[in-house]
Amino acid sequence: MRKFRFQLDLQMFNQEKTEKATPKKRQDARKKGQVAKSQDLPGAFILLFVFASFMMLGDYYRNRVDAMFGGLFQHWLNMELTTANVMELFMNIAAQFLMMLLPIFAIVMLAGVVGNIMQFGFLLTGEGLKFQLKKLNPIEGFKRIFSMRSLVEFLKSILKVTIIAILVYTTIMREWDEMLTLSSKPLEAIFSFASHLTIMLGLQVSAVLAVLAFLDFLYQKYEHEKSLRMSKQDIKDEYKKSEGDPLIKSRIRERQRKMALQRMMQDVPKADVVITNPTHFAIALKYDASNMEAPTILAKGMDHVALRIKEIAKENGVITMENKPLARALYECAEIGDVIPADLFQAVAEVLAYVYKLKGRRR
Repeated sequence: MRKFRFQLDLQMFNQEKTEKATPKKRQDARKKGQVAKSQDLPGAFILLFVFASFMMLGDYYRNRVDAMFGGLFQHWLNMELTTANVMELFMNIAAQFLMMLLPIFAIVMLAGVVGNIMQFGFLLTGEGLKFQLKKLNPIEGFKRIFSMRSLVEFLKSILKVTIIAILVYTTIMREWDEMLTLSSKPLEAIFSFASHLTIMLGLQVSAVLAVLAFLDFLYQKYEHEKSLRMSKQDIKDEYKKSEGDPLIKSRIRERQRKMALQRMMQDVPKADVVITNPTHFAIALKYDASNMEAPTILAKGMDHVALRIKEIAKENGVITMENKPLARALYECAEIGDVIPADLFQAVAEVLAYVYKLKGRRR
């Protein structure tokens, strides 16, 4: 019973999402459009930069307004409208209006793009536009409405409205005495005061909204990281899918080793000599002056593999010689299929000369 309970606890522990997301999990989530982002940050940037443009491009906007309304009051109101000039009149007004709004359009587009790129970089995906039936599930809808995220969004909205109301109230109260004297001032001074007050208030509100949006981005990033967490079992399953089952891979490697060992043993009868340690190492060498530049290692092994090489050599009449330092040097310095190192040429040549002498051959 205790063993069963321990296994159950271990299984539950492996299912707990306590591990950070792997790079593959992050990449898959990004492809689906699941990134850390705040919807308020681009809007706050747009509001801030638009009001800043009113301050920096004030002369441009004033000239455009003067050109549009000056022409309207000085010329267009006195002109006789006909079917020939009415279209030209409206096209002229539309052109003036678009020229006045063109900087705002450019700022809105640029601030919106920058606000998103700052959060999650450049990303184009159509996953969010796909139709999903689960979004029509009323139960899931109620869960989203009464979730912790919805509560946070509600509290965030209340906080923004409260801060904006406080800013508006303090700004109006600070300028209240000036506002009471506007009735005695000329129209130009009234417009100047109203525009200055609007721009200052807009900059203050947008700056506060930008700070709140940045804090919201940090919160969204925390929630995103929390949603990407994986359990130990998830990491194991992902590794199996990407790299393959370790058990299967180990079996494949074992089979490959056996096949390589079998091929190596098949080459031992072709050797001219087997150099031994005598028990720990065995290296099978072959040299054909017409096809090889230097003697080549056909097989090598240690312990039980070395014993098997010697047994096959004995069964096929291959000469076996004991040379401890040469056997160890060949085993450590060269692999199967390689020619022997140059610094061992002399020692191997002496061995081969002795082997040829035993076989009654001459080079």
